[in-house]
Amino acid sequence: MGVTTVTDVRPSAPTGIGAGGGVLHTLFRSELGGHEQVVLCQDRESGLKAVIALHSTALGPALGGTRFYPYASEEEAVLDALNLSRGMSYKNALAGLDHGGGKAVIIGDPETIKTEQLLLVYGRFVASLGGRYVTACDVGTYVQDMDVVARECRWTTGRSPEQGGAGDSSVLTAFGVFQGMRAAAQKKWGEPTLRGRRVGVAGVGKVGHHLVDHLVEDGAEVVVTDVRADAVARVTGRHPQVTAVADAAALVRTPLDVYAPCALGGALDDATVAALTATVVCGAANNQLAHPGVEKDLADRGVLYAPDYVVNAGGVIQVADELHGFDFDRAKAKAAKIYDTTLAIFDRAQSDGVPPAVAADRLAEQRMAEARAAAGTR
Repeated sequence: MGVTTVTDVRPSAPTGIGAGGGVLHTLFRSELGGHEQVVLCQDRESGLKAVIALHSTALGPALGGTRFYPYASEEEAVLDALNLSRGMSYKNALAGLDHGGGKAVIIGDPETIKTEQLLLVYGRFVASLGGRYVTACDVGTYVQDMDVVARECRWTTGRSPEQGGAGDSSVLTAFGVFQGMRAAAQKKWGEPTLRGRRVGVAGVGKVGHHLVDHLVEDGAEVVVTDVRADAVARVTGRHPQVTAVADAAALVRTPLDVYAPCALGGALDDATVAALTATVVCGAANNQLAHPGVEKDLADRGVLYAPDYVVNAGGVIQVADELHGFDFDRAKAKAAKIYDTTLAIFDRAQSDGVPPAVAADRLAEQRMAEARAAAGTR
């Protein structure tokens, strides 16, 4: 599902949230809205301004992270929360979780306004929803932040092991992306390995550097880039055989077999698709498609796209397991099934004659519809 730009809902959306009519139009009139509940939270003393969006609880309590980001406007923050929460409904459905989709955003620069007081106040707002929303980490929030939030809200995951949590969810996020990449290799080249393939990883932060570990171990040739020089240095220091290029634009133009967007969303825009040398796209970033129609452009060029919300579900699988008493091996075994799910989506796409992003949406929507129908018969 989607893009971090606020003009899209999910990879296959025919039109985007925020594409016209503003927030209220999106909520109540757009066919791409349909959110059950949106909560605007404010606390002047701590400086908290937050949005909690619940897209669906058809499969169970909404589960999704808390993003802390300096949005250009409050409307942009609301639209991002709507977009991301809808994406979580689809992600959780295809991950086989008994959770709906939700997402929260805190407006502001976490480097300057994040405080213990603010996080505690935020925790009280989440707790006031009575378990309809379960939160976790996202861009700008970390395990130690969830430990603070959990002091006020028991519906908090992604906590530290010392606090009974699962710890860093990026570990299984990267593992799941690797499984999706193996599935793409099987579909494209007939064997589930990246050995001998050149893989370009754009963004080697929380998730990307773990993905590089898997790729190097599998025998891939890896090229990376990141806006942070220290992130690149960490990877090349650990794996001297990994090479780096200046930026994502240079990486896209580099001869590749696989392109892995692992930073913020909207990475697959018209210019990128036109310049892309890779024949497989599979990465960890949410909302990779910059606008509706990009998924068809990729398919028309013969590029196999692994839908982002399918392959990056390892993290949400990890934090969901925490709610049942975290067992890493159990969560990893479930994340390993991302390989089978991704292959099933490729096969469905081929049989239906549609891009994989469309096939993934259809499967997710089918599961949610079945849950709503079952609830209606009880």
